[in-house]
Amino acid sequence: MHFEECQLHSKVLGRSMNFNVYGHAGKPILVFPASGGSHNEYGDFGMIAACQRWIDSGQVRFFTPDSFDKEAFEANEKSPHDRALAHMAYERFIVEELVPLIYDKTNWSGSLITTGCSMGAYHAMNFGLKFPEIFDTVISLSGLYDLRFVVGDYGADELVYYNSPTDYLWNLADSWFFEKYRQNTYIICTGLGPWEEVDETRKLEAVFKAKQIPGWFDYWGEDVSHDWIWWKKQMPYYLSKLSETGQI
Repeated sequence: MHFEECQLHSKVLGRSMNFNVYGHAGKPILVFPASGGSHNEYGDFGMIAACQRWIDSGQVRFFTPDSFDKEAFEANEKSPHDRALAHMAYERFIVEELVPLIYDKTNWSGSLITTGCSMGAYHAMNFGLKFPEIFDTVISLSGLYDLRFVVGDYGADELVYYNSPTDYLWNLADSWFFEKYRQNTYIICTGLGPWEEVDETRKLEAVFKAKQIPGWFDYWGEDVSHDWIWWKKQMPYYLSKLSETGQI
């Protein structure tokens, strides 16, 4: 398997950000780490090995950047507004710096896939909904989608609101977004077992149904916990489905 460990100096963040590349060809998949995770996390916990079949066949390649959560939404010493402000810098890093680099490295001309587990699933969904022209497929495993779960009551702060999918989707009225959403693929999975926050997925499903956004909400069994052992089963399962339909 082709592997690169890379570093990108971010002008937006004022620091260097690490990311790994796994694979030689195929549709790029941008992976957001779980809570505060590093660029090595996805490989270290066996996710790359679990997906190796599709990497080796040249169907997909993975890009795994560092998290910024400890400076943003998980910086408990900051106000909700300041956490969201830090996240917006990370958003600019992803959209203005990392995504163009992915296109440059791959010569890929289409949209990207984004995925993540736990807090990474939140980021994948949030970026997928805010930038549906960049990400045409989202695979969110065991995610949370209401930022109150992380930052608490944020009052009327608009910066937090516009990064909390189960909030902003209810009031979104721009037809351009909905046209994109209805062309894209959204896969949202959660187990029903220990440490899962199933209500987070149900809240997102409710707004998807109300807004007529197609989404595959897949609830696994009561033995399925919030853990890598299950995410290593889920991600290959969904890649196999995307392969069957010619989406990778």
